[in-house]
Amino acid sequence: MVDSTSIEPRWRRMPEERPRQILDAAFEVFAEQGLAAARLDDIAKRAGVSKGTIYLYFPNKEELFREMVRNTILAQIEIGEQAPETASATDDLVECMRGYWSFLRSSTFPVLYRLIQAELRNFPELAQFYAEEVIARGHRLFCHHIQRGIEKAEFRALDPSVATRMLLGSMVMHSLWCSKRSFFPSVAERSDEQVFDEITDFILHALRPAPVA
Repeated sequence: MVDSTSIEPRWRRMPEERPRQILDAAFEVFAEQGLAAARLDDIAKRAGVSKGTIYLYFPNKEELFREMVRNTILAQIEIGEQAPETASATDDLVECMRGYWSFLRSSTFPVLYRLIQAELRNFPELAQFYAEEVIARGHRLFCHHIQRGIEKAEFRALDPSVATRMLLGSMVMHSLWCSKRSFFPSVAERSDEQVFDEITDFILHALRPAPVA
């Protein structure tokens, strides 16, 4: 029989996984309690580590939030930034939209959205971080694809920044509606893929040049 007292806790046997365990626990606690009310003690308990262990990797819960953002939505933006371009700017834009839609429909996005809308006004440094590292960076990524489409005459001449704002706003709002389908009959009977296809069809028709008479 194995002596249970000789078995180390999971976090002690796998120290390389501690940052991920702490981040996962932080995400769960932030989702349940919000950013302001969350305590490092609660995060440590959820992760199965001591509070002191958290300080070895993260100086405070604000940095935990930043790292959570880096590992979720920023990681998705980086995938889009690093994707090789093809001959078709339209195809590249659609692929970028598909990756973003996948993130929007994940279980992570509603939590982030709720924290951002409800609490970041009380954390000005985190709000600035999110504005610069997420919103502006994601905006540039989509602007690039639209500008490239304009230069290749796949899209009509328009302000890429305005087009990006319309595109992202539509995707975010549809993802929220799909999260509460019972409230929104227009998407209640549609799958995520069908909604994405509808958004894509609408956006591409808005971007394409008018047919020559």
